[in-house]
Amino acid sequence: MKAAFCFLISSEQILIKEHIWKQWIEPNKDIINIYFHYKDFDTIPSAWVKKHALPKTHIVKTSYFHVVPAYLTLLSYATSQDLANKWFCLLTDSCVPIISPLKFRELFFQYYNYTILDWKPCWWNIDWIHRANLRHLTKEYHLGHSPWFVLKRDDVVRCLTYASVNKPIYNLICKGGVANESLFAIILQSFSQLDKVKKANTHVVDWSRMTSPTSPHFFIEGNEKDLTFIDTFLKENKYTMFLRKISKEFPDEILLDYISKEDLDTEMREKRIAKINRLERKVFFLETHYKIKAYSLFCYRYMKMIWLRYWSICLFLCISFCISFCISFLY
Repeated sequence: MKAAFCFLISSEQILIKEHIWKQWIEPNKDIINIYFHYKDFDTIPSAWVKKHALPKTHIVKTSYFHVVPAYLTLLSYATSQDLANKWFCLLTDSCVPIISPLKFRELFFQYYNYTILDWKPCWWNIDWIHRANLRHLTKEYHLGHSPWFVLKRDDVVRCLTYASVNKPIYNLICKGGVANESLFAIILQSFSQLDKVKKANTHVVDWSRMTSPTSPHFFIEGNEKDLTFIDTFLKENKYTMFLRKISKEFPDEILLDYISKEDLDTEMREKRIAKINRLERKVFFLETHYKIKAYSLFCYRYMKMIWLRYWSICLFLCISFCISFCISFLY
């Protein structure tokens, strides 16, 4: 069972703080797969990013207003490449981890079967602002959500199915622009699954100090305001795992402090390890149970098919014998 980290990179085609990502992923490399959607493979400067890049055949054109196709091609590829992928984390080049690898492992094994999406009724006037073309949909689908989130595998399949089966509506929503902040809630609502998600933030994002009309605050200095906001956000949002948008200039030592400080307490670390071990055992037994159940069902159906075939042959032989007997009796 694994988590798929689905990155969208553009502009310089680099992963900001790549060295921290690599260091952070290493302890959990057994449960993490990495995928990059890019603009131009040949101009990617990092060999590590190239190693985890999608094939060129899976790359689609994207922009700020029309990014949904890139989401879906990432999710589609990650879903098909490894059936063990159960949790799909949507990320960008300006995201960084903000919790310890151990805490991520705990969250993964505890919530791998949940989608975590901060959604709510749309907060804009749909008649004046045509994003996601919500004015063409019924009121129950007038929804908005954070553009970066985590999906469980079943919900990824639902999203891919919706985009394929309901293509006219899917295209209508995408043509409205910024559909990545509405579409996924709309899809889950259409499957009656929206009320089952964990309604929470997975990324620390500061929209109170926007750097442009469409962009949240850029964490550059790591000053007192930045740290106060991050601390408060982490306390109020227990599912948070990542921070965005981060600048190259943001001090590494501050990030590393956030990543490591929670596990410095020996007692807390030992409790977390014990909890993770219990969760992993639980997952192992559940998966074993499901495999045995699936195998038993297969055997039952197979034996049923053999049994029916056996009696069909017997019936055929009996009928053939009766016909032969009747013919010989008549002649």
